[in-house]
Amino acid sequence: MINLYIDFDGVIMNTIEVGYDMFDKLGIEKNEDNVGKFYSELNWKDFINKKCSQINDSIDCIKKIIDSGLFNVSILSHVVSLDEAVAKIEYIRKYFKDITFIPVPKKISKTKMVHTKNSILIDDYAGNLREWTGEGGIGIRFSEKMNGKGFIPINRLDQIIEIAKNNFIERV
Repeated sequence: MINLYIDFDGVIMNTIEVGYDMFDKLGIEKNEDNVGKFYSELNWKDFINKKCSQINDSIDCIKKIIDSGLFNVSILSHVVSLDEAVAKIEYIRKYFKDITFIPVPKKISKTKMVHTKNSILIDDYAGNLREWTGEGGIGIRFSEKMNGKGFIPINRLDQIIEIAKNNFIERV
């Protein structure tokens, strides 16, 4: 089986889009300091459960991916606070009792947390995917507009099943 890591923000849930809309409404400039402060002080439980939503049936897609038997599935998500990690884990646990959730401190590369070689990362941020492929992993870009930015794009998580069958199963 192939190790498959799925990002949370911008892939499973629309937390980035909703957060940036909140910045605009509050008149907050989107720079690294303001973004970090905003997200570290945010009530993540309310944010995830009351303001955000799944992207393109992500939870059902993850269930299909698990049922395919092709992957060891884990959620690999950057976090800025312990509250964020707890809220994301609680959200995922509502749907999956036995899936690995790996919170990654924002200042650490996802490649430093898991074995990347021949593992797939589905992420919406091309910078993470460049790091991932630089460490021998396979990067798949999640983009609702199907903009791959140099990577194979998907806009539904379950599309990885056919992509893997056609491209990666024999390789790894």
